[in-house]
Amino acid sequence: MYICKLFHCERMAENNGIERIILGIDPGTQILGYSVLELVDNKPRVLVMDVLYLKKIADFNLRIRKIFDSTLRIIDMFHPDHLAIEAPFFGKNVQSMLKLGRAQGVAIAAAMSRDLSFSEYEPATIKQTVTGNGNASKEQVALMLRSQLEFPSEPRYMDATDSLAVAYTCYMERTNPLAEVRSQLLPKKKGRKKPARKAWAEYVNANCEM
Repeated sequence: MYICKLFHCERMAENNGIERIILGIDPGTQILGYSVLELVDNKPRVLVMDVLYLKKIADFNLRIRKIFDSTLRIIDMFHPDHLAIEAPFFGKNVQSMLKLGRAQGVAIAAAMSRDLSFSEYEPATIKQTVTGNGNASKEQVALMLRSQLEFPSEPRYMDATDSLAVAYTCYMERTNPLAEVRSQLLPKKKGRKKPARKAWAEYVNANCEM
């Protein structure tokens, strides 16, 4: 786990209504990524970027409980003002989709139990905001984040940088009025159903219990 040594729990002065501390979550039932950004002098600073490793927990119900309890622990430790979470997208594997939705739901429920507001971001919107390309790879997203934010090395799992990308997208949306406009101008994909299914299958294999 990488935690900024300069972290402090005191809330910063109000900054035009912008969330001062943002919790980003990339939901998953095998590996869940999470990160925390703090706004310092109008610039984001990484406080933590890590993953919750769930593969060793055989009981799915216990995995869900672990996600809930761990989300509460992170919130109580860093005191975020807002949760930014990646929205699951529809695929052919209904059971995996339902499990992923439950992982997202309990994370949101944990945030709401601590009176946090939350926002969801589609994968293409996150990629567009971070890299300028809605079809960017995970590696490209991580590389761009490294150029914009200070963190020491490439994390072991891309789920960590994915969660950081969600938090960064939330930050950009609230500080850059053009960010939301750009996300709405993403080209609509037509006649490319096969690649979309392939991308979904890869995501499910990496994040969901089959």
